[in-house]
Amino acid sequence: MKLVDVHCHINHEKLRNQIDDVLERAEKAGIKAIILSGVNPEANKEVLEWAKKYPLIKASLGIYPIDALGLSPDEVGLPHHAGKIDLDKEFEFIENNLSEVASIGEIGMDFYWASKEDTYDKQAENFRKIIKFAIKVKKPIVIHSRKAEEECIDILEEEISKEIPVIMHCFCGRKALMSRAISLGYYFSIPPNIVKSSSFQVLVKKAPLSQLLTETDSPWLSPFKDKVNEPAFVVVCIKKMAEVKGISVEEVADAVWKNYQRVFS
Repeated sequence: MKLVDVHCHINHEKLRNQIDDVLERAEKAGIKAIILSGVNPEANKEVLEWAKKYPLIKASLGIYPIDALGLSPDEVGLPHHAGKIDLDKEFEFIENNLSEVASIGEIGMDFYWASKEDTYDKQAENFRKIIKFAIKVKKPIVIHSRKAEEECIDILEEEISKEIPVIMHCFCGRKALMSRAISLGYYFSIPPNIVKSSSFQVLVKKAPLSQLLTETDSPWLSPFKDKVNEPAFVVVCIKKMAEVKGISVEEVADAVWKNYQRVFS
């Protein structure tokens, strides 16, 4: 089987010091590609460096919505950026390295770490601007929509027809929003904690196999209580997806790999 992790943060402090072991375990598990996601200018530079150093890693350069506001989540563990991000300057950096870039992400909106009342307008403005840039450079986008699922879909529907693929990372919207995003042709990257999450199980059941991808969001969302998440655990995800769909593990893995090739080629 050829497996893929389309979204992770293995440059996080919980994993970065054991990166060689993490990549070795991933290869043994059948992982053929790992898309490492940036969240700010400093992280994006590191992601590019790692993609050049490790053949298994591909770069996704992103602007996390909270970083774009100049805020930081309580737990970071990733390269930090002080103050608001100059989007135009970061766009220039991405364009200068475009041949090394698999996707733009993660990007989106977040009303878990920031108040919707206080930040909606600015988050929406930033999100629209980044989407327009991604369309310009013809790269797929990976969407972060924590507590902002409907707001993200509203903006995506307004800004994108079919110009570029949209990947909803760890999508946790209600069933009606799942159906709406499915009808719009978006892809959904499913993490290994689908074994614990009824929401992800419902999403996998509802979405066509042709719109499903696998991720880990490592070091977070581990399927195991006593282990930090890592790309090798995509295997757990594939097995549970197969169970939910009532088909073979090989069929799911093959479909996900083909989806990955279609989206990120």
